[in-house]
Amino acid sequence: MKIALAQLNYHIGNFEENAKKIIAHIHKAKKDNADLIVFSELSICGYPPLDLLEQRDFIETCLHTAQKIAQECINIAAIVGCPTLNEGEKGKRLFNSALFLHNGIITQTVHKTLLPTYDIFDEYRYFEPNSEFSIIEYKNTKIALTICEDLWDNQVVETAFAKDKIYKTSPLEKLHCQAPDIVINIAASPFSYNQDYLRTKVLQDNARQYQVPILYVNQIGANTEIIFDGCSKIVNPNGEVVYEMSEFNEDYCVINSEQCNMPTTIKTESYHKIQKIHDALLLGIRDYFKKNNFKSAVLGLSGGIDSAVVLALAAKAIGEKNIRVLLLPSEYSSSHSIDDAIQLANNLGVRYDIVPIHNLYESAIQSLEPIFENRPFSIAEENIQARLRGLLLMAVSNKFGNILLNTSNKSEAAVGYSTMYGDMNGSLSMLGDVYKTDVFKLAEYINKDKEIIPRNTIQKPPSAELRPNQKDSDSLPDYDTLDAILFEYIEKKLSLHEIIDQGFDEQTVIKTIRLVNANEYKRFQFPPILRVSSKAFGFGRRIPLVAKHVV
Repeated sequence: MKIALAQLNYHIGNFEENAKKIIAHIHKAKKDNADLIVFSELSICGYPPLDLLEQRDFIETCLHTAQKIAQECINIAAIVGCPTLNEGEKGKRLFNSALFLHNGIITQTVHKTLLPTYDIFDEYRYFEPNSEFSIIEYKNTKIALTICEDLWDNQVVETAFAKDKIYKTSPLEKLHCQAPDIVINIAASPFSYNQDYLRTKVLQDNARQYQVPILYVNQIGANTEIIFDGCSKIVNPNGEVVYEMSEFNEDYCVINSEQCNMPTTIKTESYHKIQKIHDALLLGIRDYFKKNNFKSAVLGLSGGIDSAVVLALAAKAIGEKNIRVLLLPSEYSSSHSIDDAIQLANNLGVRYDIVPIHNLYESAIQSLEPIFENRPFSIAEENIQARLRGLLLMAVSNKFGNILLNTSNKSEAAVGYSTMYGDMNGSLSMLGDVYKTDVFKLAEYINKDKEIIPRNTIQKPPSAELRPNQKDSDSLPDYDTLDAILFEYIEKKLSLHEIIDQGFDEQTVIKTIRLVNANEYKRFQFPPILRVSSKAFGFGRRIPLVAKHVV
């Protein structure tokens, strides 16, 4: 049997474009004499549809679109992902389903069993878990059709009592009893640089355990925070990857089912974390603008590393002609920062305007003088500068219709080293899931072929330049130490004592964790963050704002 795999970029709720893309690939597979073409999880409506699933007309359009696509499946079969109605008397009203389309109709429907409820996933909020398991027989091939998480976890899907013992089985265990020739898994599995290896391991472990080839079809594209990297693959019964599709790009291939049992032909490549983060961010920016029909962007260019990396990425993602930047120097801005910002803008061919904030700042201070009553310079005056910059950036955004890009990184967001209604402004945070140490590495990667970001921007000590001779190290531990502690606390979810036991200075760990916990209220008002790790700030990390912490 010839099987086509279609790794595509879907737009949530854009049924017409999603259907057009799916149908075009069905026709392409027909021309390639494929017997079956496979698309990813919830491909008809896009993933994740969230509370759109609670709208009746959304579900009706999903089902109507599925029937329209089925009509194209003559002399070929297709597997697509789609929410379907639960016709039973109990449970939630929807299933997360895979539809088998053939002879112009939907011939079989398979429901997802294991519904993830961790991190960014909240599927049990909407869907009823599957409880029935059956093989699809097509072209003398027995197919075990599964959906994403059904390969990831040995949760309980059925229990049987025998001699006072409880036996647990996974979805694939149930399907394996029916002797499938092949497993097909359709997925919407997002990218994260620190868990990227897990998907391959899960597929390999299942293939080896059940001695059956696995075809895994993921999607690519970004839907606001969540970025899908594709990397669809075929794994043989020995757990070897025999074919892998593109990363961060749409892709299509046709294989013979016999190829699924072949020895590996894939050359392993060294893992390049920074390159993957770079490519993920580019995809996230492009899709955020394209899918929202945004055309242009604005940002504040300070001469520092964060805004430099944001500008370089944005220019590559949406084009330098679609970006303008403001240089907003104050009396505390160094001359080299202004020079570095101008050099970067010129290197990229980006329009820039210099708008000093000194007069606005002095006016604000004079207006507040009767209230401040000659109190000494403090964080209040620092934040006035940041908020004046935010005011001017938003004014340009409103006047010209440019989307304001946030330039804060994950280290700053974690410890509250940012100003509400100032440098926290923006419609999209590009670096909010990238630690400062990795921002420097991104800058070096951007400069790999030629110097785009000025060398001085990368080498000088980081500073907010909101008071004389200010450096980030005045308030924070050095970033190598800070980021290492933050990773243990946020991504790995270790406790204070577990982190200290790894050899970190106790007082530094206590200070860092206190800062993280104390600034939860700030992050609640942060713009959407492009997610590249396993635990980004946003709706995948839900901490009560009023929680009392041990530290």
